[in-house]
Amino acid sequence: MAQFEVTRILPYAAEQLFEVAADVERYPEFLQWWHAATIRRRDGETYYTDQVVGIGPIRQRFATKTTLMRPKEIAVTSIDSAFDAFDLTWRFTPQPDGRCAVSLSGEVTVRAPLLSRLLSRTLADGASGIMAAFETRARSLLG
Repeated sequence: MAQFEVTRILPYAAEQLFEVAADVERYPEFLQWWHAATIRRRDGETYYTDQVVGIGPIRQRFATKTTLMRPKEIAVTSIDSAFDAFDLTWRFTPQPDGRCAVSLSGEVTVRAPLLSRLLSRTLADGASGIMAAFETRARSLLG
């Protein structure tokens, strides 16, 4: 099992950052581990996505359910058998000075033993990398 949490204060409104994080189909454009993300169904503030992530030569396809709680939180869970646990949460907390605290936390347990060991070793550092890529993406989109 890998657990992680990373938080940054960014100079944008919560609503703006929420939209960047909610745009999962763009993740392959700026997150090195994401190779594909396609929303296959929307139901109000929930969408279902097929994704492919990979570390080196190892690739994992999986499906997720994402629930949007505008503009405060995005909850992502796996809905297939690739994971024993897959829970990611983005939180957006407005700051008094107009900036926003963005946190990404999660717990991931992969069923495949080899991938699980690899993921446990790299996910904590990877969460910081995801947040850094998110910051760069926000800056490029929001100025």
